[in-house]
Amino acid sequence: MIDLTRLNGVEFTVNAERIELVEATPDTVISLIDGKKIVVKESRQEVKNRVVLYKRSILPLEERMMKKTDMRKENKDE
Repeated sequence: MIDLTRLNGVEFTVNAERIELVEATPDTVISLIDGKKIVVKESRQEVKNRVVLYKRSILPLEERMMKKTDMRKENKDE
């Protein structure tokens, strides 16, 4: 999840996994995978940076989950 700001100043949180496209038209428009569009104050680059930070923050969790799954498979094979 990333925090963003609507043009009227209202802050909100969006699921970064649901972002399909970010455009600068010149306002920054975020298109979600369900077709919904959101206009935000942040620049396209800032949205991109926040998504990257979010992805980096969850990567260790995903790696731990994969490691647990691999360990379970190894234990079953023994």
